[in-house]
Amino acid sequence: MPAKSSVIPPTYTLERELAAGGATLVAGVDEVGRGAWAGPVVVCAAVTDGSEPPEGLTDSKKLTPKRRLAMGDLVRPWVRDHAFGHATPAEIDEFGMTEALRRAAVRALEGLAARPDGVILDGKHDYLGAPWPVRTQIQADLTCVTVAAASVLAKVYRDALMAELDTDFPGYGFGSAAGYPSPAHRETLAELGPTPHHRMSWSYLDDLPKWRHLRRPRPGPGGQLSLL
Repeated sequence: MPAKSSVIPPTYTLERELAAGGATLVAGVDEVGRGAWAGPVVVCAAVTDGSEPPEGLTDSKKLTPKRRLAMGDLVRPWVRDHAFGHATPAEIDEFGMTEALRRAAVRALEGLAARPDGVILDGKHDYLGAPWPVRTQIQADLTCVTVAAASVLAKVYRDALMAELDTDFPGYGFGSAAGYPSPAHRETLAELGPTPHHRMSWSYLDDLPKWRHLRRPRPGPGGQLSLL
């Protein structure tokens, strides 16, 4: 008999709390790509109908790549609605990560069929702001059904985007590490330099003598609020 999983499944506790406060449509929001050196930051907004989620749904980081893909195939038709928003590396360089996340989140929320009157945001900082009615929650991607669904969908979606870039820019490991600083990524960067998809205001360029002259100044503190 197989051992039972020790992972506690996410619940609808937060969604029900917001509904009790008057929210009629609650969206879970999560992001992926914040710490990558290349590629966009992607936000997913997801809405469910309150039904039982697919078995094994959890924070995307808790799933193996194979299991995450399979979970994405289960979550996609199960959610009532979902939409993605991007912020490009150029936007990250110009405005900072906080503003880039806000733009991506607004694009995702505005892509839903109906405007939510309750938003659950993973983490402790509200990077979305007015007029969106936000409830922040640390580890919401692990404990909240709609945010866990958004987490899986965002990760699967962004991984696919980065895998497409791997064809045009081989060697950087975009297909396997999705723009994060893997050994292959570091080695190819040192040899060939950044691509048009790299974030040019980030400090990794300081460690690349051949390319550090390309680094752009980082935006002011207002654009770089800590999101940890």
